[in-house]
Amino acid sequence: MRAKSLWICCLLLVVCCVLFMTLEARGNWDFVLWFRGRKLAALLLVGAAVSTATLLFQTISRNHILTPSIMGFDALFTLIVTLAVFTFGAAGYNHLPVEVVFFVNLALLIAAALILFGTLLGQYRVDLMRMVLTGIIFGILFRSLTSFIFRMIDPSEFATIQVNSYARFNYIDVNLLGLATVLTSVTLVFCWRMRRQLDVLGLGFEIATNLGEHVARRQKQALVLVAVLVAVSTALVGPVAFLGLLVVSIARLVAPNETHATLLPLSAVIAGIVLVGGQAILERGLGMSTPLAVVIDFVGGFVFLALLLRKGWT
Repeated sequence: MRAKSLWICCLLLVVCCVLFMTLEARGNWDFVLWFRGRKLAALLLVGAAVSTATLLFQTISRNHILTPSIMGFDALFTLIVTLAVFTFGAAGYNHLPVEVVFFVNLALLIAAALILFGTLLGQYRVDLMRMVLTGIIFGILFRSLTSFIFRMIDPSEFATIQVNSYARFNYIDVNLLGLATVLTSVTLVFCWRMRRQLDVLGLGFEIATNLGEHVARRQKQALVLVAVLVAVSTALVGPVAFLGLLVVSIARLVAPNETHATLLPLSAVIAGIVLVGGQAILERGLGMSTPLAVVIDFVGGFVFLALLLRKGWT
């Protein structure tokens, strides 16, 4: 049944990809395939990265309602962009090599992941409420600092921050797409190789330790992978707060098996369906009257509240 669900989702993803590439396609097919193909690649890449990062974070925190976005990663990214624009100015920031900006964001997010959550997750008994409050407080701090800097910058530079701080699926940097593809592919390979160890971590600190797993080290390894995936997806298209929570929750409903060998590919496929199918509907059917990120955050917010009210913090 689980294999059947995965194949059905894969078929739906193929249908969504074909519709995205062919609906209302006019003119030179070489241009259409190149223009839409890079957007399709970016959507699939972001879907796989965000879904995998969310699943890993939920595993090491042993909670199904937490995501890196809720814990403040997106707010940190926005703060980094704001500080860069404030320091270099809009013109200077826009002239920075995209590869340099990407690697700086990557390094800072990895460092923040290890500093903010590595110590808390590595404790013998994880105080989940403390970890959640820590993430929320730091998220509020990052947003407050960002708002403070907003008041000191030139209004014309604020537009640069907005463009780079919100999810955008219509404009994809080709130079960054190749680099993001390589980094995401390598990281996903490491995640797949850790799938059995992640199953053990999901059993809890005591059980994993009794089974011979070095929990603290494995959690930090997973945090680095999460930070890389979040940084890649955010740098490529911007932050999408509730995408990971939405697709992983759907994956758990479709395939209740908690093994990561099932959830990792299924979550990535469902994320592809949501992004590619949603973008095709909004672009071809609704004329982009509503950005896809707004719809995802709206639906994902309801899913988060439903999970919170139904399960509490478990």
